Amino acid sequence: MTTTVGLAVALVAGAMLLRGTLQASLTREVDNTARQGGQEVVALINGHQPPPDPVPVVAGTLTVQVLGPDGRIVNASPGADQLVPLLPLAQAAAAARTGRAVLLDGRPFGIPYLMRVVAVPANGHQIVLSAAAYTEVRDSMRALGRALIVGTPVLLLLLAGATWLVVGSTLRPIAALRRGAQMVTATGKARELPVPEARDEVRTLAITLNDMLARLDAAGRQQRSLVSDTAHELRSPIASIRAQLEVALDHPEQQAWNQTGRDVLADTLRLSRLAEDLLVLARLDEYQPRAGVGKPVDLAALVTEEAERGTGGRVPVTARATGPCVVTGEVEGLRRLLRNLIDNALRYAKSGVEVTARREAGEAVLTVSDDGPGIPPADRERAFDRFVRLDDARSRDEAETGGAGLGLAIVRAIARTHGGSAYLEGTAQGLRAVVRLPAIPDQPAAPDQPAAPDQPAVPDQPAASVSPGSADQPAVTPPPMDVTRPGREISSKHADAGRQTGPPR
Repeated sequence: MTTTVGLAVALVAGAMLLRGTLQASLTREVDNTARQGGQEVVALINGHQPPPDPVPVVAGTLTVQVLGPDGRIVNASPGADQLVPLLPLAQAAAAARTGRAVLLDGRPFGIPYLMRVVAVPANGHQIVLSAAAYTEVRDSMRALGRALIVGTPVLLLLLAGATWLVVGSTLRPIAALRRGAQMVTATGKARELPVPEARDEVRTLAITLNDMLARLDAAGRQQRSLVSDTAHELRSPIASIRAQLEVALDHPEQQAWNQTGRDVLADTLRLSRLAEDLLVLARLDEYQPRAGVGKPVDLAALVTEEAERGTGGRVPVTARATGPCVVTGEVEGLRRLLRNLIDNALRYAKSGVEVTARREAGEAVLTVSDDGPGIPPADRERAFDRFVRLDDARSRDEAETGGAGLGLAIVRAIARTHGGSAYLEGTAQGLRAVVRLPAIPDQPAAPDQPAAPDQPAVPDQPAASVSPGSADQPAVTPPPMDVTRPGREISSKHADAGRQTGPPR
């Protein structure tokens, strides 16, 4: 409706403009014809050659009168009134000064049509009045008016119909998209919206919306899966605590309360580790890296400290560093990353764990290797998913390892917040975890160093140490993960394995 009204206004305005322009053009042409005839007579008068009497003009086109200084007619063309001038002397003099033409009805002068009269001054204070017929212009305007009155509504109907067809064909795909979106809203289930065949902006919009719905559906499925996995992980220790307490309360005289307390404490610590890991992951998911935030941290010193922490374990931990490897980041977050990898390796290593830190092409490369059972290449990337357990030798019973499948997920999340990447690669004797972080160029020392080996270790508080709200947050914007590099697939079973005596992850 709005489009039709707009078209109607535009057509009426166009018709009025056309009529006005054409009338002005035709009127100007008539005025020029009359003025040219008058100027020819003036040329004869100014050349001291009085025009013959009567004044010769083109028959039927011009009417000429020559007025003397007293306003009386001294000469005229055939058919012109010899007594009554077309214009009074004052009006004729004014028209001569301004050059404007006067529209005059010729019937009082015995001329049966409208005329355009111009006045041209001549020598001797004479004025030549020249009148040209205006009938053709009037008839043309009437014909044009009738054509516009009939043609404008017809043209409006044609344009409105064409607009309705074009706009309707454009809006039909949008209406289909709206109906599809309503079905998604009503059912709560993501479904693909219809994509029109025409390759236009509406098709691009439909493809974009389908991609958005697919991502939202994937995020929803991931969220539901996380809730389900979390509930499953929480159910076992809660059920164990409840069963032990119920048995103890029902048969207090038969219970070894010290053992019951230790078992309940173990399950409580397991719940605490799971809650802390989930909190860390949630904060890392919400964290947005900001350039210039963080402090220099020497990974070589951090590797040495964490290797000494593993002294006295089931297998030895060897630290190797080729020199300072300084990165910008948060020291407690990087310590947690390295500690998770070392604890995982200690669970499965047969004879030892090797931790190295080196610089390579502008990156600080951190590796943790063990000689335990490896992970098939097809499962290495999947291992970084949350709550993943693989059906191989590295997927031990939950009670034995105490892990919930979040260790490697935390490792990758911390690496990404520091602008780096994490992946696993196979070795001849086991598995190697690799973390690559942007290194600070040509900076051998770092002011924010981990505690020296002879000092007490800082308690591991994962939720606080890697919180995105911390003042010492990672600084570098994470680059995209290079998943095409050989060996960039990681196993998350490594993440489940943590020493029972180690700090909570």
